[in-house]
Amino acid sequence: MRATLGGMTRLQRNANIGAVIVPFAAFLVSLPLLWNSVVGWTDLAILATLYLASAFGITIGYHRMLTHRAFQTHRPVRYLFAILGSFAVQGPVIGWVADHRKHHAFTDQEGDPHSPHVGHGSGLRGLWHAHVGWLFEENGISDAKRYAPELLEDRGMRFISRNFLVWVALGLALPFGLGVALTGGLAGGLTALLWGGLVRIFFLHHVTWSINSICHFFGRRRFETEDRSTNVAWLALPSLGEAWHHNHHAFPRAAQQGLHWWEIDVSGLVIRAMRRLGLAWNVVLISPERQRQRLAADLNAAPG
Repeated sequence: MRATLGGMTRLQRNANIGAVIVPFAAFLVSLPLLWNSVVGWTDLAILATLYLASAFGITIGYHRMLTHRAFQTHRPVRYLFAILGSFAVQGPVIGWVADHRKHHAFTDQEGDPHSPHVGHGSGLRGLWHAHVGWLFEENGISDAKRYAPELLEDRGMRFISRNFLVWVALGLALPFGLGVALTGGLAGGLTALLWGGLVRIFFLHHVTWSINSICHFFGRRRFETEDRSTNVAWLALPSLGEAWHHNHHAFPRAAQQGLHWWEIDVSGLVIRAMRRLGLAWNVVLISPERQRQRLAADLNAAPG
């Protein structure tokens, strides 16, 4: 396995290319089927259910719980979220966490794995790199011993990360099995696999990657941060709250990234519900007072 750009092996790079191209090809196939009504409510229900499950695996599990330790939970819940995140086909959990912690360590500076402003210009080339290009150069190669040592020490998390392809296969088998069970036929299983499996992965890929690209390029800012992160309201709902990305960079450990009542953050609401049910504790929330203190400090630090 010879190394290629950025220290990736040829196998890693080719696997990432396949993970990008196959869901995209499935999406193209799905368009004429949608036009010709070769999709049913069963397919759409399976797509929506598995989209939410795998997306929460990323937003709540990979990101807020494991990367930023925004809350604590029981070990089986941690493992469940790590497996659900693997269904999203964005890489093994330990590599994902290491990459994201490296992103925060070098945000929009040299060393950031997926900034649209470093090494590729700040135009379309930079956006392409942040959205997709980085997957073929730097994805999954951050030093886990440096950026995710506690996950490497967790035997269960190592098992989940090492068996990533098993969870990917399970994430595809589930919609197929549900389709067969709910429709009673092989055709129902195949259309459910297309929509609830591959098309779901395509949608979730590009929503997640838009946080890397769009949310460091366009949008609004409230706080003075040392990066170019932004909040993008129209992306908040499909990303389940991740598009309040500037808020997140201002308060990285926050379990809820929507800081105003109108900033819809479905992932944050789920974590709050988990706390009420006793499934989450030590939940990091940012009070209005702390926000005002941050804004005041930013104002006092401003030149002039």
